Amino acid sequence: MNPLALLVEILIIIEVTTKNTEAERYNKKQKEVNVTTQVSVSKVKQFLLYLLEQGNANKITNKRENPLEKKKHQHKLKIKGIQNKNLLKRNQNYFKNPAKKSITDEGDELFKMGNKILQESKSQKQKTEAYTLFTRAANMGNLKAMEKMADALLFGSFGMQNITAAIQLYESLAKEGSYKAQNALGFLSSYGIGMEYDQAKALIYYTFGSAGGSMMSQMILGYRYLSGINVLQNCEVALNHYKKVADYIADKLEKSEGIPVEKVRLTERPENLSSNSEILDWDIYQYYKFLAERGDVQIQVSLGQLHLIGRKGLDQDYSALYYFLKAAKAGSANAMAFIGKMYFEGNAAAPQNNATAFKYFSMAASKGNAIGLHGLGLLYFHGKGVPVNYGEALKYFQKAAEKGWPNAQFQLGFMYYSGSGVWKDYKLAFKYFYLASQSGQPLAIYYLAEMYATGTGVLRSCRTAVELYKGVCELGHWAEKFLTAYFAYKDGDVDSSLIQYALLAEMGYEVAQSNSAFILESKKAKILGKEKMYPMALLLWNRAAIQGNAFARVKIGDYHYYGYGTKKDYETAATHYSIAADKHHSAQAMFNLAYMYEHGLGIAKDIHLARRLYDMAAQTSPDAHIPVFFALMKLETMHLLHDILFFNQFTMKWKWLKLDSTVGPYWDLLVIGLIVAMLIFLLRNRHR
Repeated sequence: MNPLALLVEILIIIEVTTKNTEAERYNKKQKEVNVTTQVSVSKVKQFLLYLLEQGNANKITNKRENPLEKKKHQHKLKIKGIQNKNLLKRNQNYFKNPAKKSITDEGDELFKMGNKILQESKSQKQKTEAYTLFTRAANMGNLKAMEKMADALLFGSFGMQNITAAIQLYESLAKEGSYKAQNALGFLSSYGIGMEYDQAKALIYYTFGSAGGSMMSQMILGYRYLSGINVLQNCEVALNHYKKVADYIADKLEKSEGIPVEKVRLTERPENLSSNSEILDWDIYQYYKFLAERGDVQIQVSLGQLHLIGRKGLDQDYSALYYFLKAAKAGSANAMAFIGKMYFEGNAAAPQNNATAFKYFSMAASKGNAIGLHGLGLLYFHGKGVPVNYGEALKYFQKAAEKGWPNAQFQLGFMYYSGSGVWKDYKLAFKYFYLASQSGQPLAIYYLAEMYATGTGVLRSCRTAVELYKGVCELGHWAEKFLTAYFAYKDGDVDSSLIQYALLAEMGYEVAQSNSAFILESKKAKILGKEKMYPMALLLWNRAAIQGNAFARVKIGDYHYYGYGTKKDYETAATHYSIAADKHHSAQAMFNLAYMYEHGLGIAKDIHLARRLYDMAAQTSPDAHIPVFFALMKLETMHLLHDILFFNQFTMKWKWLKLDSTVGPYWDLLVIGLIVAMLIFLLRNRHR
């Protein structure tokens, strides 16, 4: 870490420490802020009481001693003439330790069982069973189980959200050194959810969380230093934080491809949201299954892929093999390649078998299939079932790369980057990494970031490296919350959805920032006071806009235009509309800017420019045609009234009639209404 940046963090920590006593007093007053439903599971309530009485834990353990064994041992000590009281205390501890160890072991086993059930759970009953085991494990002092329970209370797992109880739990865990608890408390402080809104205190929690090993805290700090959020903007410090997380993710990705997570935008139209392309509708899924059973090979392969990696909201399971085998029997090269992939990696349905993998990869490769060619390359590269042969691997990777397969392009880049079977050539490595990255190959993006960060084979660029590392970090397992947050929103659990999106927004996900802002401005959430919602939404829209979200940029303009969460400021609104129109070609921004030019709001009145912007909006989006038509009709009508009826250029006796004072502030809507009525009247007469 940069020494200057470290010094800045230390100074902030020293400054904020003085506020801790005040903040703790404030937290005690938050008991009335029971922001969500009460805990519905009685066992969890008992568990919370247990934690509040944690100071009595030693007494509970003492009672578990075997009194008979203790008495026998004391008798033996007396016979030996040992009257030393300290020794007696040590012997009492001797009996306590095995009891503690037994309890700890049992708690660990219960946690492992619960975790396994939770990972494999496909029903509400199984999830409830898992959390029941976590509760029992937590009562035995298992910290990981306590963290699970705290997370369940915070995020509202199966309807048991209680943020006040979650905070009490996290505070207890933080005292035990839990980095997950530190991160959670930092997140809650940064939004003022159930705690005092205190960005400096949040920064302290994140700093300690990252020091303890929290990847989420590292990512949050990386985003803060990248964007200059409550810290001095420092690319090098951001690079340091993001690299640690990216290294962790890359290590996971090298062992498996990882599961891509669909990020649904709530800002889409409601009719599109209900049938969002990112999530497969259940009825459509059933129809696809029907087609697959009828022998549609393309659908069979598609369903196999969806089940293999768990896409479109479907659970990852190995019914994929069933569909691939049906398609392979019909001659599908893609299906053969995917069967080879399943046997190469190994899973419950297709145990790892290099010979079978080689067979199916060869069948696919013989048909010129890129995935099959890449699979054969991997077998020769790693020496799986065949001797290591970099020459053969290079040949197959090149053939697959020529067909545009990104994984093969990455493998070629890696061979030239590491010098595996070829001379090191960073220019060629960069070329292939770049090609693969254009298709979103995560490891290619990671190695590009490494090259930019170190200046290997390319001019060093901290900013580019950070942006690339950030993209890799966003593939972490925490991105799974996008799905749970979306389904919670669809089920009407707005608070649970918001808390999950808000955490992802804090980590720098642009989609989560816009989704959180969208929920906040709807004012349906109960976890924040209504007076805080618009200012917080404006903050999140602003962060999303900085990351290139055109809709968010227009929203910032709207907030300044109407005075939501800030003072009315037409000039600032016009500035944001101009950015959205010029940079993102937003039809809505063009329309809004045209209206402001038409009426001279925050900018000089210019009818000709207003007319031009209205036309541009109609050209940019078909949806803008009708609003633009009425807006132009109104503009031309008012222009005509101004030139002919209300202004006499010869006698100068007629004066401009101020419509705002005579007709009212919404006279333009009245004019549009009259135009619509006239059009309807003319159309009806025409049909007659």
